[in-house]
Amino acid sequence: MHESDFFSHSTALILHGAPTPDVWDEVIHVSAIRPRNPARTKIVVSHRLAPREPAAQRVAGLRIEAPDRAWVQASAHLPDVELIVAADFLVARRRRLATIDQLRAEASRARCARLQPLLDRVREGSESPRETKLRLELTDAGLPEPELALELIRPDGGLAARLDLAYPAYRVAVEYDGRQHAEDVYQFARDADRWRDIAELDWQLVRILHHHLTPDPSVAIDLVRRALVRAGWRP
Repeated sequence: MHESDFFSHSTALILHGAPTPDVWDEVIHVSAIRPRNPARTKIVVSHRLAPREPAAQRVAGLRIEAPDRAWVQASAHLPDVELIVAADFLVARRRRLATIDQLRAEASRARCARLQPLLDRVREGSESPRETKLRLELTDAGLPEPELALELIRPDGGLAARLDLAYPAYRVAVEYDGRQHAEDVYQFARDADRWRDIAELDWQLVRILHHHLTPDPSVAIDLVRRALVRAGWRP
């Protein structure tokens, strides 16, 4: 790899920390500015980009395309849902690798009209790919759009829980539970206390597990729909 080449497209997104797409093309994307053409191999896809102001950044010693540009580049080979997942990661408040306005401006510069409606669905509060995908499944099914990362406060002013997805008008909380700590006794105890606090504040908690969302998301959708209907929501 020449010193002026840099990683781009979905490869750059992953090197910036974005989650690996479920649909992964199993190649490495490397770009160079014209007239240079990076070497192409079985696992390396090379791209020649039009000359413009530099944007490649150094991450762990590697030259990597800027996050907003990499996201737009990746639209050439990633489906809509994976692009929204990646955008949610980039704009998340706790990391702020890009803003929605930056992504929108770069999509406009690249004349990629397909991306503008996708950006309307990007949110700053999502904290995991599964949360993003769950939110999209719920709204696509006609359910209300939930608030993200809502802090639920106890009467004494303490934090009871930070909810993944929440419907405050109906006091319904939805959480994707990957059970990363299922074998951690102390973590499970903390989770159980948290679930109790949510219930004591008169909120319904819908816990979505992996098998509720994959391979058939209708199971997760039905669980949330029933909770909302019990709370008074009507389609």
